[in-house]
Amino acid sequence: MGLIDFTHFVNELATSSGQAILPFFRTAIATEDKSRGGAFDPVTEADRASEATMRHLIKRSFPTHGIIGEEFGAENENADYVWVLDPIDGTRAFIAGLPTWGTLIGLTYKGQPVFGMMHQPFTGERFFGDGGSSTFRGPGGERKLMTRRCASLKDAVISTTSPRLFAGEELRAYDRVESVARLARYGCDCYAYCMLAAGHIDLVVESGLKSYDIAALVPIIEGAGGIVTTWDGESAAHGGRIVAAGDRRVHAAAVELLSR
Repeated sequence: MGLIDFTHFVNELATSSGQAILPFFRTAIATEDKSRGGAFDPVTEADRASEATMRHLIKRSFPTHGIIGEEFGAENENADYVWVLDPIDGTRAFIAGLPTWGTLIGLTYKGQPVFGMMHQPFTGERFFGDGGSSTFRGPGGERKLMTRRCASLKDAVISTTSPRLFAGEELRAYDRVESVARLARYGCDCYAYCMLAAGHIDLVVESGLKSYDIAALVPIIEGAGGIVTTWDGESAAHGGRIVAAGDRRVHAAAVELLSR
């Protein structure tokens, strides 16, 4: 499959998944809790409808590819090419009627992310990249994404989904970073990573991520000139404790504080 056909297919996935999701947004949708007594972990029919739609299209077009999705698990996950799907990253925002959620569509080759898209169907925005370059497409047109230079952590804008998702030493480590940063914003989920790629946020720090939370975002951030790793500097492809930065100097400063 050529590049043009591939790009067309990923956009087809995004369009179809968005059509499955939007009828549920800002409605009296029922929500289930997947946590089984732990921290609230919501799922809705919109999540399931979106992922089912994408899985159907992938199996029809690429029957030998694997799929890993948040709602329906893994199929053929040892294939060379594996699609990594989060139908609604930011379900808490979704059920609150806030637009800081998105559909994450990632593709890995032999375990490494090679393409990613974040689609926000309500705002009509798509952020996508292949690790070499990244692009934003929205109602106002299309432009290349580029992270911004930030020489020092004290000048950085930092984001995390919620400090309440950290505990114990992880919370103390995060607090060390935030206490130095210029400004902190919470609750943006995948949208924060895309704002980092677009040059509006300098640092994102998270913990407890799964592969479907981050695999699609890695090529977008790296294609825009940023860096994303685990807290100990390893590959972020499989999730865990994640730190993403637009400038390597801020990344290094954050990693140093997180590892104390």
